[in-house]
Amino acid sequence: MSKRDYYDVLGVSKGASADEIKKGFRTKAKALHPDRNKDNPDAETQFKEANEAYDVLKDAEKKAAYDRFGHAAFENGMGGGGRPGGQGDFSSAFSDVFDDLFGDFMGGQRGGGGRRAARGSDLRYNLRVNLEEAYAGLQKTINVPAAVACSACDGSGAEGGVEPTTCPTCSGMGKVRAQQGFFTVERSCPTCSGLGQIIKNPCKSCQGAGRVEKERALSVNIPAGVETGTRIRLAGEGEAGMRGGPPGDLYIFVEVSDHKLFERDSVNLYCRVPVSMAKAALGGSIEVPTIDGGRGRVQIPAGSQSGRQMRLRSKGMPALRGGGVGDMFIELAVETPVNLTSRQKELLREFDDLGEDNHPESNSFFSSVKSFWDGMKG
Repeated sequence: MSKRDYYDVLGVSKGASADEIKKGFRTKAKALHPDRNKDNPDAETQFKEANEAYDVLKDAEKKAAYDRFGHAAFENGMGGGGRPGGQGDFSSAFSDVFDDLFGDFMGGQRGGGGRRAARGSDLRYNLRVNLEEAYAGLQKTINVPAAVACSACDGSGAEGGVEPTTCPTCSGMGKVRAQQGFFTVERSCPTCSGLGQIIKNPCKSCQGAGRVEKERALSVNIPAGVETGTRIRLAGEGEAGMRGGPPGDLYIFVEVSDHKLFERDSVNLYCRVPVSMAKAALGGSIEVPTIDGGRGRVQIPAGSQSGRQMRLRSKGMPALRGGGVGDMFIELAVETPVNLTSRQKELLREFDDLGEDNHPESNSFFSSVKSFWDGMKG
């Protein structure tokens, strides 16, 4: 069976440009890809046929030979785009299909001709807030140094905003191939540095890059309830792309600084409150601070020990994105008095002499110690 004309295979005219040939191949490859045509037994053969045609027509030398001699240019070892039998080079097919079909999803840096310009880099900004700001949320202005689109050339990189032209060396592919013995080596095009396009008259402001370094002031909304490690994405606020390419994103990583009074655990807050020995023994109420700047009153039961906790409901941190509010826990720290006067010491000794039944934990501990020692003697 005779081979079909390569131009007919790709659905383009014989005078088609490199961009038109590439577009025709992309259309055919997407429609004929075997993964999308599992019910069509001929799809794989047609897919290979389209790739073989593209492998020839995208190469300026092979295309010239084909235009002059047709399929005979690649028969009897004359070199060219297909192996005997017309199946094409499998590794080349895989590379071309991956580059041309999926290059745009890999940051726009693959492919050539009409391909998208390189996407700008994503940026990271570390933002520190205090616990009160994390509780209430805030609107904050940050200054971000980054590459932005050049206003003189509208990001094109060319003087006067003239569109770049297709690189004549690689026909817009951004890469060239060279034969070295039995191997074909592929590398970035030296003329366009792999971009697939060249600028004849570069912009004087950005030297052809299409972007310049500049510090920008951005307003950022910090939602209530953010924690250390919270990431906020600002789409399109990263670095500008090369020569009009789409910008990257800006990622803000939040760090909540430690607080002098409160310790945070997710949405709950903990506050360690010192109380006098007398207050812990007799009981009573104490006033404690809350994160919203208010005051809360807590009742201390008589005989409370260090480490005892009381809960103030809904006085903690708000959950991010409206998931309720945590609680605040008051932890007592019974404080032993210091710098006692002679009278205070006298009263404490008197109290200690009368307090045999007032220290159940001490009595239990030393009772266990006595049993331990008695057991060792036995």
